[in-house]
Amino acid sequence: QVQLVESGGGLVQPGGSLRLSCAASGFTLDDYAIGWFRQVPGKEREAVSCIRSSDTLYAESLKGRFIISRDNTKKTVYLQMNSLKPEDTAVYYCAASRSGGPYGKTWLWPVRWPFVHSYDYWGQGTQVTVSS
Repeated sequence: QVQLVESGGGLVQPGGSLRLSCAASGFTLDDYAIGWFRQVPGKEREAVSCIRSSDTLYAESLKGRFIISRDNTKKTVYLQMNSLKPEDTAVYYCAASRSGGPYGKTWLWPVRWPFVHSYDYWGQGTQVTVSS
């Protein structure tokens, strides 16, 4: 049974940091790309970052503040978020994509990664609130 479980969300002051975790089970992490998305009520889910093997991709507006990493021994992907702003407030989701993994059409992944439909499995999300 494939499962993705996010954790690490919470309330943080502007300028603070949080590290989100995405724990994967039921599949081989190496075979998938893992993405982070976020969503606020009334808006579409927005791509934040993605990691495929050791390759990382970021939304242009978040480069330099967010860092994605993975620990295959723990089957966990992390999203380190620094210098947080109120506009970063959202529910954060992780997702797994087999087509983004080493057996997919990897040359297309830089184009496909920001799209929700590129992912096969999703977690339930974790709330991040940035407020003073």
